[in-house]
Amino acid sequence: MKLLITIAFLFFMQSMNAQTPYTIVKDEKNPGGLIYTGLINKYTLINEASFTWYNDNQKNYKPSTELLNGFEASKSKVNFIIFGGTWCDDTQFILPKFFKLQQMSGIPDSSISFFGVNRDKKTIENVSAAFNITNVPTIIVMKSGKEIGRVVEYGKSGEWDKELLELIK
Repeated sequence: MKLLITIAFLFFMQSMNAQTPYTIVKDEKNPGGLIYTGLINKYTLINEASFTWYNDNQKNYKPSTELLNGFEASKSKVNFIIFGGTWCDDTQFILPKFFKLQQMSGIPDSSISFFGVNRDKKTIENVSAAFNITNVPTIIVMKSGKEIGRVVEYGKSGEWDKELLELIK
């Protein structure tokens, strides 16, 4: 099953070379809001003027030394596949912090694939369905092309960052 998921992901990545990697639509449930669906990255979030939540939720996050050291030690050993909704409060709260942790620990941008989903948790090319995404954000940790675990929303303990650290150790 994991091999099938990896193959589906690689197929999607190749098909993206010929297409626009994401779409943007107005959020019907949030006037002035935007929903990005498809392959996006942290710079897409940073550069979208209407996403004031990105900087607001990132600035007060101070990862512990343990978190930084653990992520730094694993930076060349793992990859992350993230599914999030630009419309989702949980995504808006967690992903800016994740990306701050990523930057501070030196994890390269190339180690992260970030897919925006619509309110139905769907993304272009049905990638979210291939990964069985039901809630967002979902951060999947991959090692050697296989999923070693995932943190969905705030995780089981409410400490998503510590749960990610346990997965990458």
